[in-house]
Amino acid sequence: MSGHSKWHNIQAKKGKADAARGKIFTKLGRELLVAVKQGGPDPAGNSKLKDVIAKCKAANMPNDTINSAIKRASGEGSNTTYEEITYEGYGPNGVAIIVEASTDNRNRTAAEVRHVFDRAGGNLGTTGCVSYMFSQKGVIVIEKEGCSLSEEDLMMQAIEFGAEDFISDDEVYEIITAPSDFSSVSEKLEGLGITFLEADVQMVPSNTIALDENAQEKMNKLIDNLNDLDDVMNVYHNWEE
Repeated sequence: MSGHSKWHNIQAKKGKADAARGKIFTKLGRELLVAVKQGGPDPAGNSKLKDVIAKCKAANMPNDTINSAIKRASGEGSNTTYEEITYEGYGPNGVAIIVEASTDNRNRTAAEVRHVFDRAGGNLGTTGCVSYMFSQKGVIVIEKEGCSLSEEDLMMQAIEFGAEDFISDDEVYEIITAPSDFSSVSEKLEGLGITFLEADVQMVPSNTIALDENAQEKMNKLIDNLNDLDDVMNVYHNWEE
């Protein structure tokens, strides 16, 4: 969701994230479990796990918690199997929405996601109906206030490390990478002592849609209600917030 001012009120976003930290950590734990099940517990040989670990660190998940989750996921007692499913649909005024879920019961999750869309006046579509409007990109968000490097120095370092794009917003820098370069770029920036507000491989929209105040309210509620679902891991959209 790079480039459409999702960080315009950084303190409000931080407060919301802090309030929901327990739920966020639970979802990240499931993402770690899925990554370990798919590619093993060693991030050196499991690029998906490496990406999820970067996401966990950006969310301030303690290293002990990350390591414990990986250990549990690779243990013999871990028998729960989750399936990754992507839903596509439309919100108010035709906003394109992608929902990534991880579930042990696809019928339950599909019904819950559909219910949230229906209540908001949106609708689920078929596979591929909106994904063509998005590209998968690595996104690293850094708060300007706490960054030890100047804007020019950070931009030069990011490009040198392999970033595709560098965006300076009011309160943050956004560094965009190819998915394959995300782990390398994030690790090198982390090595400079830089901390992230967000670091993840995301679906980034090619263009965005502006909404009036009424539609914005509906869209906020739709996003919040989707994120409240235990099985929903990520929600992407092309609303210009």
